Amino acid sequence: MAILELQHLKKYYATHKAVDDISFKLEEGKIFGLLGPNGAGKTTLIRMITGILFPDEGEIIFNGKKFDPLDDIQQIGYMPEERGLYKKMKIGDQALYLAQLKGLSKSDAMEKIKYWFERLDMQSWWNKKVEDLSKGMGQKLQFVITVLHSPKLIILDEPFSGLDPVNANLIKDEIFNLAKNGSTIIFSTHRMEQVEEICDNIALINLGKKILDGSVENIKQEFKEHLYELRATENINSVLNSETFDIHSGKNNSLTIKIKEGRSGNDVLKYFIDRNIEIAHFSEILPSLNDIFIRLVNNKDATTRSFQNN
Repeated sequence: MAILELQHLKKYYATHKAVDDISFKLEEGKIFGLLGPNGAGKTTLIRMITGILFPDEGEIIFNGKKFDPLDDIQQIGYMPEERGLYKKMKIGDQALYLAQLKGLSKSDAMEKIKYWFERLDMQSWWNKKVEDLSKGMGQKLQFVITVLHSPKLIILDEPFSGLDPVNANLIKDEIFNLAKNGSTIIFSTHRMEQVEEICDNIALINLGKKILDGSVENIKQEFKEHLYELRATENINSVLNSETFDIHSGKNNSLTIKIKEGRSGNDVLKYFIDRNIEIAHFSEILPSLNDIFIRLVNNKDATTRSFQNN
């Protein structure tokens, strides 16, 4: 079931097309990567999804009906990249106040806060002020405030900024748990390795337009270049290009090859078996999302491409 559907959204500022006819769906319980370079339109898109801005054209469908910001915002949690906390306020009081703004009673809010503070090892922070927190501690607090009212849709903009590896893994595990328990998550970041590790599906936007969307697995398969890594048990520097493959690079007992059109991995293996060369490792090299991202963003004529799971 789609928890959120964007239908031909447009938002203009004078002559600038910040969002230019963008459509996609977010399935319930999935982690969705919203990607794009600076100025691509991600922030404007997020502001429309959260009801901060209204689209000039198009429609947002939330939970099966037309999005009503006043009513539906209680089911959305938004963690912005910029810290949006009251610096002089004590952490415990601030979490309680913001939880009640999201519709929780005082007793329910206290129960949720205690649960999350214990889960993320924040119990001793209650009487600290926000201005006394490090950036990483502030990120953990913002994460808790974003999710403690159990929203159906969670928007996380650079959630790992300022976090050390231990706390980044802690938050990552909680993101997986939230999705497993039914929350849908929009994850916006510039860190492509995090997207590959965390997201089920992505959309890439550039200059206000969507130029790519689909599952991470299908996108990487679509952009593969038939490159393979091969490692033998002996030195194979003397191996040359053949009817089956071209050599891209090599050193000692390792080669990176490109299989020629009409040929297969089995043909490559047969080539080496016929020459009594034992192969220890043979695997396909798929492009990283970072490589795909750079290629498409640099292509000013890129058209929209969609690669969904069947």
